[in-house]
Amino acid sequence: MTHSALPSTRDIILKSMVAHTVTYFVMGVLAFFVLGYDRLYAETDLKYLMRQTNERIVMAGPLFQPLRGVIFGVVFVLLRRSLFEQRRGWLRMWAVLVGLGILNTFGPAPSSIEGMIYTILPIRLQLIGLPEVALQALLLSVVVSYWVAHPDKTWLRWVMGSAFCLVVALVTLGLLAGPPS
Repeated sequence: MTHSALPSTRDIILKSMVAHTVTYFVMGVLAFFVLGYDRLYAETDLKYLMRQTNERIVMAGPLFQPLRGVIFGVVFVLLRRSLFEQRRGWLRMWAVLVGLGILNTFGPAPSSIEGMIYTILPIRLQLIGLPEVALQALLLSVVVSYWVAHPDKTWLRWVMGSAFCLVVALVTLGLLAGPPS
């Protein structure tokens, strides 16, 4: 923090909501094209686990991310002293996200330890999406930490707010246009 007051609950939750939605969308689009998710989900064993990328619920996925961002924000509020008052809070945040949200989930999610033990997905398929989620968690941690620590950066509020509105608008327009043929 650049000043001694703790950031407000409202600021942390709103900034987490916006930052998660934007970073989720950016990393998801990059991974879709770089990793070829449409092919992976249709032609590998992931077809038994993942919906196809042209399904409407998948296309609508980014519209559910504000809710997930709020949940992240609530957790960040509970950890606010460690995350926002101490040096390298972004690194702590990233470690919590990777440790609890990716590698050590309670259920057998791909890329998690439980997923590698209890699912029949080959390890290669388990690990292929790991860079995407780890990098998104890193990007989320850096953006939220910086934004909360610098509430005076109005340019950042405008950039993130505009990006959030753009994500919501693009996804909504895509859904209204219908699935690709």
